[in-house]
Amino acid sequence: MLLQFFTITDIFPMFIKILSSLPSAIIKNSSFLLQRPLTTMHSNIITKEFGKFKVQVLPALSDNFMYLLIDNSTKEAAIVDPVAPDVVWDAVHKENVKLTTVLTTHHHWDHAGGNKELINSNTNDQLTVIGGDDRIDGLTVMIDTHGVDFQFGSLNIKCLRTPCHTTGHICYYVNGGQDDVVFTGDTLFLGGCGRFFEGTATQMYEALIKILSQLPDSTAVFLWT
Repeated sequence: MLLQFFTITDIFPMFIKILSSLPSAIIKNSSFLLQRPLTTMHSNIITKEFGKFKVQVLPALSDNFMYLLIDNSTKEAAIVDPVAPDVVWDAVHKENVKLTTVLTTHHHWDHAGGNKELINSNTNDQLTVIGGDDRIDGLTVMIDTHGVDFQFGSLNIKCLRTPCHTTGHICYYVNGGQDDVVFTGDTLFLGGCGRFFEGTATQMYEALIKILSQLPDSTAVFLWT
């Protein structure tokens, strides 16, 4: 599996074209959105540099990713969905940064299953664990409102509630001035989206078209496959 890194401009014209060309009955049925591409290989660790920050892509399990977000000025780090804590700590030590924050997209084990171990193995100050679902282990900040902003070092992070795959799913939009990125969890995949375990086709449409596609065209999208 290769690193999936695109911009909003790359991805959403495809979704808009598909959705606008389908009869409303098909959109209501939504079976075309449930397909997920097969994984044939995993990725190496890759670092993407931005102006004020960088994102390190960390492979996890057999087909997943974690994302280490590093503020270049403060050397603070946040980890998105740390399902493999040992890999996270290895990257943190190699980058010589301080892990302060956990950004959890949703409660499923292949995204949040490493939270408890990460917290228990932490030897520094208490980690701030952010998420939108009380089923997330170690949660310290509950995001129950769409569009909540918080400061992470010199960066602004906006929490985008995108319920459907799970009722508490959150995408994280990071703004660093001239550069911005979004982590989409299991809402958006390459060529598809997450299964509707706890939501409806209408909710997924709103998440993809009314929320994510409205981000600036230059937004870098870090997504799962």
